[in-house]
Amino acid sequence: MELKPKKNSPEVSVEIVKLQTEKDELLADLQRTRADFENFRKQVELQREQAKKLATDATVMKFLPLIDDMSRAISSNPEALAPILKTLEKTMNELGLSKIQAENGAEFNPDFHDAISMEEGDGEKEVIAEELRPGYLYNGEVLRPAMVRVKKV
Repeated sequence: MELKPKKNSPEVSVEIVKLQTEKDELLADLQRTRADFENFRKQVELQREQAKKLATDATVMKFLPLIDDMSRAISSNPEALAPILKTLEKTMNELGLSKIQAENGAEFNPDFHDAISMEEGDGEKEVIAEELRPGYLYNGEVLRPAMVRVKKV
């Protein structure tokens, strides 16, 4: 025969409080574990996206010398190579790759241009005197800055 304590007995109240405290601790542990897992999942996703971006950027960077060579070849014989120029520009646009504007007389911007020399002048305004190597944006971010000579006007 099982003895049942009275509803209001002190032993039952102590046991109820003990179980309630244990339940609250377990619930708090579960909530922390869920939050930790969600943070871990977000961190892994962020790392995955960063690795993907680095790999893509590195791959596109390897093609820049080829694009430079093709651009020089096209500029040396524009009539014969005009169809290749259109295909090259179309492909670059589809990939999100665009050339940084660095024509002579354009305003120098250190975010987009690397100055390798500075010609002194009378003015305070810095403009591009010559583009030595083209720069490129990839999906709106500088992949390789344009290498330029700068002069003050």
